[in-house]
Amino acid sequence: MSSLRDNTVDSKGANGTMTHSFVPARVSPSRKVRERLDHPVIDTDIHTNDYTPALEDYVANYGGAKLVDELRKASQDRIERGGVSNGKNWYEQTPEERHYYRTIRAPWWARVTKNTLDVATYHLPELLYQRQAEQGSDYSVLFPNNVLAPLGVKDRESRRLLQRAVNHYHADLYRKYADRLTVVAGVPLNSPEEGIEELEFAVNVLGLKTINIAGSVRRPIRALADKYPADKYPDLQRYISYQDFYGLDSEFDYDPFWAKVVELGVPVLTHYGSQGWVGRSSISSYMNNHIGHFADGSEAFARALFFGGVTRRFPKLRVGLLEGGADWGARVYIHLVDRFLKRGPEGLKNYDPQATDRDELRALFAEFGEALVQGRPTDGEKIIRDTLGDRYVAGARQPSLEQQNDFAAAGIEKVEDIKARWVDSFFFGSEADDRTVAHAFNDKANPLGVKVNAIYSSDVGHWDVPDLTEVLAESWQLVEEGVITEADFKAWTFDNPHKLYTEAKADFFKGTAVEGKIQSEAAVAAE
Repeated sequence: MSSLRDNTVDSKGANGTMTHSFVPARVSPSRKVRERLDHPVIDTDIHTNDYTPALEDYVANYGGAKLVDELRKASQDRIERGGVSNGKNWYEQTPEERHYYRTIRAPWWARVTKNTLDVATYHLPELLYQRQAEQGSDYSVLFPNNVLAPLGVKDRESRRLLQRAVNHYHADLYRKYADRLTVVAGVPLNSPEEGIEELEFAVNVLGLKTINIAGSVRRPIRALADKYPADKYPDLQRYISYQDFYGLDSEFDYDPFWAKVVELGVPVLTHYGSQGWVGRSSISSYMNNHIGHFADGSEAFARALFFGGVTRRFPKLRVGLLEGGADWGARVYIHLVDRFLKRGPEGLKNYDPQATDRDELRALFAEFGEALVQGRPTDGEKIIRDTLGDRYVAGARQPSLEQQNDFAAAGIEKVEDIKARWVDSFFFGSEADDRTVAHAFNDKANPLGVKVNAIYSSDVGHWDVPDLTEVLAESWQLVEEGVITEADFKAWTFDNPHKLYTEAKADFFKGTAVEGKIQSEAAVAAE
């Protein structure tokens, strides 16, 4: 690869300052694909890295050296989230210590290093901006790797200051590139009130347009935390906690937060993983813990919003679930429909303990079960107890009418309601080379013949993208191989991302480089 210097042209701007224009040595594979398309490409997931000294300057302005230390500790804890058990992280422990403490294998070598030009690109906003054409994108949503690092800070006031400093830094850093790049704001949801405060600051003060949240917050199981308080049993706390997914069974009412999101017209985005959960806690294999973990984490979050009735109460809420692929969105949609038909109010009539005809059951046993019964009594509820169990006999305690319907909070009365509260509300980020995206577009398998909202999420900046110039070309290969159609490709790379952002806020793309192209698309569609 040519050096960066070999690919830049220096010139003086109107004010006499030196400017630099990046000139690629060749037309990239992704640019070739983009040039043949008649629609814009919106990339919903690019990861950037912070230049640490500059970020820490902003943090120091908010809270001095102490807050900088908080950021460093929180960032390091994220890198070593496999766990520190005896004062050592996984890579410092012996094999025996890893077994003894069951220290989960942490991620390693998660960033691109060999491709030096890309390393610089992920740190330098101007270079990223100038290389968008090489990447094949017209507009991109950026997720700095430190954007949710403040969540690792326990003290609320320190967390608030640190989150504002991080968001402020990113807002200033990318503001001049807003016609093609938009950076997310990190929003903590330890409580609804905290979420609303930081949401309003990010949107109303900093002018940011999208937010990134964690899919849950870890909380103590109070019955155990009271018995084993954190000050006396710090090592136990991770094991006596649960994940609060905000929408279902939370001790907090998050509706005010969702209401504020809708009021401000903000798309909610999340990269939520499940490494460390049951089945993802290998002490030796990062890949074992990694495969599918974004899908599992986001699924838990999305199901909580659905079954908790959040998408019913806030039909204009739009949520993008990134890095997990779109196939799980289609799978869960299918399962929701199947289970509603079997376990919804009408289907449940098949399992009502009182629905069994006692006389008919006794007669059938008399006719066909004489050898099995061997003279034992089969009168009254005895036959029910001996076949179905104590829970099915008359007088046994049963769920109340309200408890019987797991779909009640979601307000599901027909299959079309599931489509409205799952398919319409959620958007599923599929990476450029993810062949499973085909399942999102399988309208033969998906109930009501719908296609699930897959959104193009290149994941540029992470280890699965060694070269940013190839991502769109990789996606186009799926068309060439017949995995998806050209219409599906357009939905994936433009229609669905456009829908995610504009259904949350109609003028989301106003003033951007794609505004005119989007208007042209709308005019063509109207003809």
